[in-house]
Amino acid sequence: MKKYIVVALLCLTGLMQAQEALFSGQQVSSPQVNDDKTVTFRLSAPQADTVQVTGDFLPSVKVDTPMGKVDGPGKALLTKNEEGVWSFTTAVLAPELYSYAFIVDGFKTTDPANPFLIRDVASVTNIFIVPGEQADLYRVQDVPHGTVASRWYDAKTLGFDRKISIYTPPGYESSTAEYPVLYLLHGAGGDEEAWLSLGRTAQIMDNLIAQGKAEPMIVVMPNGNVGQDAAPGAGSDGYYTPQFMTPETMNGKYEAQFKDIISFVESNYRVKADKAHRAIAGLSMGGYHSLHISRYYPNTFDYVGLFSAAIMAREDKSGAGVYDNFEETLETQKDNGYQLYWIAIGKTDFLYEANQEYRAMLDKMDMPYEYTESEGGHIWRNWRVYLSEFVPLLFKD
Repeated sequence: MKKYIVVALLCLTGLMQAQEALFSGQQVSSPQVNDDKTVTFRLSAPQADTVQVTGDFLPSVKVDTPMGKVDGPGKALLTKNEEGVWSFTTAVLAPELYSYAFIVDGFKTTDPANPFLIRDVASVTNIFIVPGEQADLYRVQDVPHGTVASRWYDAKTLGFDRKISIYTPPGYESSTAEYPVLYLLHGAGGDEEAWLSLGRTAQIMDNLIAQGKAEPMIVVMPNGNVGQDAAPGAGSDGYYTPQFMTPETMNGKYEAQFKDIISFVESNYRVKADKAHRAIAGLSMGGYHSLHISRYYPNTFDYVGLFSAAIMAREDKSGAGVYDNFEETLETQKDNGYQLYWIAIGKTDFLYEANQEYRAMLDKMDMPYEYTESEGGHIWRNWRVYLSEFVPLLFKD
């Protein structure tokens, strides 16, 4: 009998230890957004020698990437107390959505106390929001909400079905009204999920519409990687490591097939299917696509937004001649007329000079545009702001 009691006690002890390990990440509060807008990070790691936190709330540093040297997140050391809990409190932070990760003895990992994560290309980080001002656009507020749908469309030009994300404004389902459309394109390494998760598009649209600052509109977020049917893990290729640059992303093939996307939207949604009620915008590679789609189909969009855009055409392997007659097609686009051609770039963006050269070309052509310049580099913090500034300019009859 004693033998069975000992075994039972050992099993109970093991169960309690396993349960403690399972829930250890939830025994500290992290991150804690304080009333004074400082933020405290905590990690229970008694055996660790060093713990750092890295994130875009810290002063940026230059890091090497496939795009060259760009602004990257800094690092800060945490301090360990007698219980083995490491902590660090920031300076006062401006209202914003921030991302971060821990580095434990050189190993980068997420915060076990924070279940809220985003994926950017192949990197997964935690997020938090310091409320107020601009950041309130990124939060779910007590306002009417739109609907985000994942749809599949027949990409006839490419020869297979592809996934697309579509935001419809509050009241769309119960209405008979027709709506304008913004086609919103992601950057390299992104997919049809990027503008929703990293860009907070649904929250921004809900809040701007509720404030009366934006017209109710449909926002279409396609996948710009023509070799994919959907985001990694969401399509027929299953789970695989996302790539920064997938094959054929900037060779004209995506631009040439874009009318398949427009046809699907205009056949399946109540839209105002004319130039005056179509807009196209994108960040980085998506800005490149927006530039070239809008001039390749030069009488299709009345509103064009280039957010930190790549500019000059690469070799055209689409067979459609998308990049032929670059300046001539811009002239045609100008002559056809449009309501808004909007360019935005950060002062330290690695594409800054390319954008200034493009502006000089537009000036020489007398092609009208509006230009905005912000602090910072090639970062989502800027692109969320650009979206929130661009959207209120659209479809003002």
